[in-house]
Amino acid sequence: MNDRDMENNRIDDVYEMQQADDAADEIIADIDADGTEDGPVMIVGIKLRGRGKTYHFSPAGLPVECGDCVIVETAQGMELGVATDHPREVLKSTLKSPLKDILRIATNDDLCHFDQNKIREKEAADIARERIAHYGLEMSLVDVEYRFDNKKITFFFTADGRIDFRELVRDLASIFRTRIELRQIGVRDEASMVGGLAVCGRELCCSAFLKEFKPVSIRLAKDQNLSMNPTKISGLCGRLLCCLNYEHEAYVDARKRLPKKNARVVTPEGPGVVESVNLLKEEVSVRLDHETDSVVVTYSMDDLDVKNPRESSESGKRKRKI
Repeated sequence: MNDRDMENNRIDDVYEMQQADDAADEIIADIDADGTEDGPVMIVGIKLRGRGKTYHFSPAGLPVECGDCVIVETAQGMELGVATDHPREVLKSTLKSPLKDILRIATNDDLCHFDQNKIREKEAADIARERIAHYGLEMSLVDVEYRFDNKKITFFFTADGRIDFRELVRDLASIFRTRIELRQIGVRDEASMVGGLAVCGRELCCSAFLKEFKPVSIRLAKDQNLSMNPTKISGLCGRLLCCLNYEHEAYVDARKRLPKKNARVVTPEGPGVVESVNLLKEEVSVRLDHETDSVVVTYSMDDLDVKNPRESSESGKRKRKI
Protein backbone atom coordinates (compact mmCIF):
# COMPACT_ATOMS: atom_id res chain seq x y z
CA MET A 1 0.00 0.00 0.00
CA ASN A 2 1.52 3.36 -1.05
CA ASP A 3 1.24 6.83 0.48
CA ARG A 4 -1.50 7.93 -1.88
CA ASP A 5 -3.65 4.95 -0.92
CA MET A 6 -3.15 5.68 2.78
CA GLU A 7 -4.05 9.33 2.25
CA ASN A 8 -7.16 8.48 0.31
CA ASN A 9 -8.27 6.00 2.95
CA ARG A 10 -7.37 8.47 5.71
CA ILE A 11 -5.21 6.03 7.68
CA ASP A 12 -3.88 8.36 10.34
CA ASP A 13 -3.35 5.96 13.15
CA VAL A 14 0.07 4.30 13.33
CA TYR A 15 -1.48 1.02 14.44
CA GLU A 16 -3.77 0.95 11.41
CA MET A 17 -0.81 1.73 9.17
CA GLN A 18 1.07 -1.20 10.65
CA GLN A 19 -1.93 -3.49 10.06
CA ALA A 20 -2.12 -2.35 6.41
CA ASP A 21 1.59 -3.08 5.93
CA ASP A 22 1.18 -6.53 7.50
CA ALA A 23 -1.72 -7.30 5.13
CA ALA A 24 0.38 -6.25 2.13
CA ASP A 25 3.22 -8.48 3.35
CA GLU A 26 0.80 -11.41 3.56
CA ILE A 27 -0.35 -10.82 -0.03
CA ILE A 28 3.27 -10.70 -1.24
CA ALA A 29 3.99 -13.88 0.70
CA ASP A 30 1.04 -15.61 -0.97
CA ILE A 31 2.23 -14.50 -4.41
CA ASP A 32 5.74 -15.77 -3.68
CA ALA A 33 4.34 -19.08 -2.47
CA ASP A 34 2.45 -19.49 -5.77
CA GLY A 35 5.57 -18.71 -7.75
CA THR A 36 4.85 -15.05 -8.70
CA GLU A 37 1.83 -13.61 -10.47
CA ASP A 38 3.06 -15.03 -13.78
CA GLY A 39 3.34 -18.51 -12.33
CA PRO A 40 1.91 -21.68 -13.87
CA VAL A 41 -1.81 -22.37 -13.68
CA MET A 42 -3.79 -25.48 -14.59
CA ILE A 43 -6.26 -25.23 -17.48
CA VAL A 44 -8.45 -27.65 -19.39
CA GLY A 45 -10.22 -27.11 -22.73
CA ILE A 46 -14.00 -27.37 -22.68
CA LYS A 47 -16.44 -27.38 -25.59
CA LEU A 48 -19.83 -26.17 -24.44
CA ARG A 49 -22.49 -28.72 -25.29
CA GLY A 50 -19.69 -30.72 -26.93
CA ARG A 51 -19.38 -28.54 -30.03
CA GLY A 52 -18.08 -25.24 -31.33
CA LYS A 53 -15.16 -23.26 -29.96
CA THR A 54 -12.99 -24.56 -27.13
CA TYR A 55 -12.92 -22.45 -23.96
CA HIS A 56 -10.44 -22.79 -21.11
CA PHE A 57 -11.49 -23.39 -17.51
CA SER A 58 -9.68 -24.18 -14.30
CA PRO A 59 -10.11 -27.83 -13.24
CA ALA A 60 -10.25 -26.57 -9.63
CA GLY A 61 -8.59 -29.74 -8.37
CA LEU A 62 -11.15 -32.03 -10.03
CA PRO A 63 -9.84 -35.21 -11.72
CA VAL A 64 -11.01 -34.14 -15.19
CA GLU A 65 -9.98 -36.31 -18.12
CA CYS A 66 -10.39 -35.87 -21.86
CA GLY A 67 -13.96 -36.71 -22.89
CA ASP A 68 -15.50 -36.11 -19.45
CA CYS A 69 -18.78 -34.20 -19.25
CA VAL A 70 -18.57 -31.32 -16.77
CA ILE A 71 -20.75 -28.51 -15.47
CA VAL A 72 -19.29 -25.01 -15.86
CA GLU A 73 -20.38 -21.46 -15.12
CA THR A 74 -20.38 -19.16 -18.16
CA ALA A 75 -21.37 -15.55 -18.70
CA GLN A 76 -24.74 -16.84 -19.92
CA GLY A 77 -25.27 -19.17 -16.95
CA MET A 78 -24.61 -22.82 -16.09
CA GLU A 79 -23.83 -25.07 -19.02
CA LEU A 80 -22.74 -28.63 -19.72
CA GLY A 81 -19.48 -29.07 -21.57
CA VAL A 82 -17.11 -31.78 -22.73
CA ALA A 83 -13.38 -31.77 -21.94
CA THR A 84 -11.32 -31.73 -25.13
CA ASP A 85 -7.98 -32.48 -23.46
CA HIS A 86 -6.32 -33.31 -20.15
CA PRO A 87 -5.47 -30.57 -17.63
CA ARG A 88 -2.14 -28.92 -18.38
CA GLU A 89 0.00 -26.09 -17.04
CA VAL A 90 0.38 -22.72 -18.77
CA LEU A 91 1.75 -19.37 -17.67
CA LYS A 92 -0.86 -17.05 -16.24
CA SER A 93 0.34 -14.23 -18.53
CA THR A 94 -0.74 -16.22 -21.61
CA LEU A 95 -4.40 -16.17 -20.54
CA LYS A 96 -6.58 -13.50 -22.13
CA SER A 97 -9.09 -13.43 -19.27
CA PRO A 98 -9.38 -14.81 -15.73
CA LEU A 99 -10.20 -18.50 -15.55
CA LYS A 100 -13.52 -19.72 -14.27
CA ASP A 101 -13.66 -22.95 -12.29
CA ILE A 102 -15.31 -26.16 -13.38
CA LEU A 103 -18.17 -26.58 -10.92
CA ARG A 104 -18.31 -30.37 -10.96
CA ILE A 105 -18.02 -33.44 -13.11
CA ALA A 106 -21.45 -34.16 -14.60
CA THR A 107 -23.49 -36.78 -12.73
CA ASN A 108 -26.09 -39.14 -14.17
CA ASP A 109 -28.80 -36.70 -13.06
CA ASP A 110 -27.02 -33.90 -14.95
CA LEU A 111 -26.84 -36.00 -18.11
CA CYS A 112 -30.52 -36.95 -17.82
CA HIS A 113 -31.43 -33.28 -17.38
CA PHE A 114 -29.39 -32.39 -20.47
CA ASP A 115 -31.20 -35.08 -22.50
CA GLN A 116 -34.55 -33.72 -21.31
CA ASN A 117 -33.52 -30.26 -22.45
CA LYS A 118 -32.71 -31.68 -25.89
CA ILE A 119 -36.31 -32.91 -26.13
CA ARG A 120 -37.59 -29.52 -24.99
CA GLU A 121 -35.44 -27.84 -27.66
CA LYS A 122 -37.15 -29.81 -30.43
CA GLU A 123 -40.56 -28.90 -29.05
CA ALA A 124 -39.53 -25.24 -28.74
CA ALA A 125 -38.26 -25.25 -32.34
CA ASP A 126 -41.62 -26.52 -33.64
CA ILE A 127 -43.49 -23.84 -31.69
CA ALA A 128 -41.10 -21.10 -32.82
CA ARG A 129 -41.43 -22.06 -36.50
CA GLU A 130 -45.22 -21.98 -36.17
CA ARG A 131 -45.12 -18.52 -34.61
CA ILE A 132 -42.64 -17.25 -37.22
CA ALA A 133 -45.04 -18.34 -39.96
CA HIS A 134 -47.92 -16.75 -38.04
CA TYR A 135 -46.20 -13.35 -38.02
CA GLY A 136 -44.95 -13.76 -41.59
CA LEU A 137 -41.33 -13.06 -40.71
CA GLU A 138 -38.71 -13.68 -43.40
CA MET A 139 -36.33 -15.62 -41.18
CA SER A 140 -35.18 -19.23 -41.02
CA LEU A 141 -34.84 -20.91 -37.62
CA VAL A 142 -31.59 -22.87 -37.39
CA ASP A 143 -31.35 -24.17 -33.84
CA VAL A 144 -32.68 -23.79 -30.30
CA GLU A 145 -30.62 -24.02 -27.11
CA TYR A 146 -31.89 -24.36 -23.56
CA ARG A 147 -29.46 -23.19 -20.91
CA PHE A 148 -28.62 -26.01 -18.54
CA ASP A 149 -30.36 -24.23 -15.65
CA ASN A 150 -33.43 -23.56 -17.87
CA LYS A 151 -33.27 -19.84 -17.15
CA LYS A 152 -32.91 -18.87 -20.80
CA ILE A 153 -33.76 -20.14 -24.29
CA THR A 154 -31.76 -18.98 -27.31
CA PHE A 155 -33.22 -19.19 -30.83
CA PHE A 156 -30.67 -19.02 -33.66
CA PHE A 157 -31.88 -17.86 -37.07
CA THR A 158 -30.67 -16.61 -40.42
CA ALA A 159 -32.15 -13.77 -42.45
CA ASP A 160 -31.16 -11.59 -45.39
CA GLY A 161 -31.55 -8.38 -43.43
CA ARG A 162 -32.77 -6.91 -40.15
CA ILE A 163 -35.91 -8.46 -38.69
CA ASP A 164 -38.36 -6.79 -36.32
CA PHE A 165 -39.11 -9.73 -34.03
CA ARG A 166 -40.26 -7.86 -30.94
CA GLU A 167 -43.77 -9.29 -31.10
CA LEU A 168 -42.34 -12.77 -31.63
CA VAL A 169 -40.13 -12.44 -28.55
CA ARG A 170 -43.06 -11.35 -26.39
CA ASP A 171 -45.14 -14.23 -27.73
CA LEU A 172 -42.43 -16.82 -27.02
CA ALA A 173 -41.78 -15.39 -23.56
CA SER A 174 -45.47 -15.77 -22.68
CA ILE A 175 -45.42 -19.39 -23.90
CA PHE A 176 -42.21 -20.60 -22.23
CA ARG A 177 -42.27 -18.31 -19.16
CA THR A 178 -38.52 -17.69 -19.24
CA ARG A 179 -35.94 -15.37 -20.81
CA ILE A 180 -35.91 -15.45 -24.61
CA GLU A 181 -33.05 -14.47 -26.90
CA LEU A 182 -33.22 -14.40 -30.70
CA ARG A 183 -29.73 -14.36 -32.22
CA GLN A 184 -29.10 -13.80 -35.93
CA ILE A 185 -26.18 -15.79 -37.33
CA GLY A 186 -24.42 -16.06 -40.70
CA VAL A 187 -24.55 -18.91 -43.17
CA ARG A 188 -21.11 -20.18 -42.10
CA ASP A 189 -22.28 -20.37 -38.49
CA GLU A 190 -25.40 -22.18 -39.69
CA ALA A 191 -23.31 -24.83 -41.44
CA SER A 192 -21.19 -25.22 -38.30
CA MET A 193 -24.27 -25.78 -36.11
CA VAL A 194 -26.18 -28.05 -38.50
CA GLY A 195 -23.15 -30.07 -39.67
CA GLY A 196 -22.89 -32.36 -42.68
CA LEU A 197 -20.45 -33.86 -45.17
CA ALA A 198 -18.21 -31.71 -47.35
CA VAL A 199 -17.35 -32.31 -51.02
CA CYS A 200 -14.30 -34.28 -49.86
CA GLY A 201 -16.57 -36.80 -48.11
CA ARG A 202 -15.49 -35.86 -44.60
CA GLU A 203 -17.30 -33.99 -41.84
CA LEU A 204 -17.44 -30.24 -42.28
CA CYS A 205 -14.29 -28.60 -40.90
CA CYS A 206 -16.34 -25.86 -39.23
CA SER A 207 -18.34 -28.37 -37.20
CA ALA A 208 -15.44 -30.76 -36.54
CA PHE A 209 -12.38 -28.80 -35.44
CA LEU A 210 -12.23 -25.20 -36.67
CA LYS A 211 -12.11 -22.79 -33.72
CA GLU A 212 -12.79 -19.62 -35.69
CA PHE A 213 -13.59 -18.58 -39.23
CA LYS A 214 -10.75 -17.03 -41.19
CA PRO A 215 -11.48 -14.84 -44.22
CA VAL A 216 -11.30 -16.69 -47.54
CA SER A 217 -10.87 -14.80 -50.82
CA ILE A 218 -11.04 -15.84 -54.45
CA ARG A 219 -7.33 -15.03 -54.66
CA LEU A 220 -6.58 -18.23 -52.72
CA ALA A 221 -8.26 -20.33 -55.43
CA LYS A 222 -6.40 -18.48 -58.20
CA ASP A 223 -3.03 -18.97 -56.48
CA GLN A 224 -3.72 -22.73 -56.36
CA ASN A 225 -4.73 -22.92 -60.05
CA LEU A 226 -8.20 -24.17 -59.12
CA SER A 227 -11.24 -24.00 -61.33
CA MET A 228 -13.26 -20.82 -60.89
CA ASN A 229 -16.46 -22.87 -61.01
CA PRO A 230 -18.37 -21.74 -57.86
CA THR A 231 -19.80 -25.23 -57.27
CA LYS A 232 -16.29 -26.69 -57.00
CA ILE A 233 -14.74 -24.13 -54.66
CA SER A 234 -17.75 -23.43 -52.42
CA GLY A 235 -18.91 -25.31 -49.33
CA LEU A 236 -22.40 -26.26 -48.18
CA CYS A 237 -22.79 -22.75 -46.76
CA GLY A 238 -22.38 -21.25 -50.23
CA ARG A 239 -19.17 -19.49 -49.25
CA LEU A 240 -15.64 -20.29 -50.43
CA LEU A 241 -14.17 -23.47 -48.91
CA CYS A 242 -12.39 -22.93 -45.60
CA CYS A 243 -9.78 -25.51 -46.63
CA LEU A 244 -8.44 -23.14 -49.29
CA ASN A 245 -6.46 -21.60 -46.43
CA TYR A 246 -4.72 -24.83 -45.41
CA GLU A 247 -2.12 -25.20 -48.20
CA HIS A 248 -2.07 -21.66 -49.51
CA GLU A 249 1.33 -20.84 -48.02
CA ALA A 250 2.86 -23.90 -49.72
CA TYR A 251 1.49 -22.76 -53.09
CA VAL A 252 2.75 -19.21 -52.59
CA ASP A 253 6.21 -20.52 -51.69
CA ALA A 254 6.26 -22.81 -54.73
CA ARG A 255 5.13 -19.98 -57.02
CA LYS A 256 8.11 -17.89 -55.86
CA ARG A 257 10.60 -20.68 -56.62
CA LEU A 258 9.16 -22.06 -59.86
CA PRO A 259 9.35 -20.28 -63.24
CA LYS A 260 6.27 -18.67 -64.72
CA LYS A 261 4.57 -19.66 -67.96
CA ASN A 262 6.49 -18.51 -71.10
CA ALA A 263 9.70 -18.10 -69.09
CA ARG A 264 12.89 -19.39 -70.68
CA VAL A 265 14.71 -22.18 -68.84
CA VAL A 266 17.60 -24.56 -69.42
CA THR A 267 16.83 -28.29 -69.25
CA PRO A 268 19.17 -31.33 -69.47
CA GLU A 269 18.15 -31.54 -73.18
CA GLY A 270 18.73 -27.86 -73.86
CA PRO A 271 16.94 -24.52 -73.56
CA GLY A 272 13.18 -24.13 -73.89
CA VAL A 273 10.06 -22.20 -72.96
CA VAL A 274 7.79 -23.06 -70.04
CA GLU A 275 4.37 -24.23 -71.22
CA SER A 276 2.76 -24.99 -67.84
CA VAL A 277 3.64 -25.33 -64.16
CA ASN A 278 2.31 -27.86 -61.63
CA LEU A 279 2.78 -26.09 -58.30
CA LEU A 280 1.69 -29.04 -56.18
CA LYS A 281 4.12 -31.55 -57.75
CA GLU A 282 6.70 -28.82 -58.48
CA GLU A 283 6.95 -29.97 -62.08
CA VAL A 284 7.44 -27.81 -65.16
CA SER A 285 6.41 -28.66 -68.73
CA VAL A 286 8.90 -27.20 -71.24
CA ARG A 287 8.75 -26.86 -75.02
CA LEU A 288 12.35 -27.43 -76.18
CA ASP A 289 13.85 -25.06 -78.77
CA HIS A 290 15.57 -27.73 -80.88
CA GLU A 291 12.46 -29.90 -81.21
CA THR A 292 10.83 -29.39 -84.59
CA ASP A 293 7.71 -31.41 -83.76
CA SER A 294 6.86 -29.18 -80.77
CA VAL A 295 7.38 -31.87 -78.15
CA VAL A 296 6.61 -30.81 -74.58
CA VAL A 297 8.68 -32.52 -71.87
CA THR A 298 7.90 -32.42 -68.14
CA TYR A 299 10.79 -31.91 -65.73
CA SER A 300 11.16 -31.73 -61.99
CA MET A 301 12.16 -28.34 -60.68
CA ASP A 302 15.49 -29.83 -59.51
CA ASP A 303 16.38 -30.71 -63.13
CA LEU A 304 16.04 -27.16 -64.39
CA ASP A 305 18.83 -24.61 -64.41
CA VAL A 306 16.90 -21.51 -63.38
CA LYS A 307 18.47 -19.29 -60.76
CA ASN A 308 15.71 -16.67 -60.74
CA PRO A 309 12.64 -17.65 -62.74
CA ARG A 310 10.94 -14.28 -62.11
CA GLU A 311 13.80 -12.30 -63.73
CA SER A 312 13.83 -14.73 -66.63
CA SER A 313 10.12 -14.20 -67.25
CA GLU A 314 10.34 -10.42 -66.91
CA SER A 315 13.30 -10.19 -69.32
CA GLY A 316 11.31 -12.19 -71.86
CA LYS A 317 8.45 -9.73 -71.58
CA ARG A 318 10.80 -6.77 -72.10
CA LYS A 319 12.20 -8.33 -75.28
CA ARG A 320 8.74 -8.90 -76.68
CA LYS A 321 7.79 -5.27 -75.99
CA ILE A 322 10.87 -4.05 -77.87
